[in-house]
Amino acid sequence: MNDPLKLTALRPELLIRLLKQAGCRTISEESLTADFEADAPRNADGTVNLIHYAAWLAQQTGDENGD
Repeated sequence: MNDPLKLTALRPELLIRLLKQAGCRTISEESLTADFEADAPRNADGTVNLIHYAAWLAQQTGDENGD
């Protein structure tokens, strides 16, 4: 039996695949690594909480626009 998809603990490669399937054209292993280097949130085990990551991305976009 396959493990259920857990949006609060996605392996980085699965996160990239899901975001690409959802239409994201800019996500890649390199861009995700750069986000982590810029303090994007991730879990202690290296997985990513999609909700926290999306919120972090939105905050970064807001900062760039002077919000």
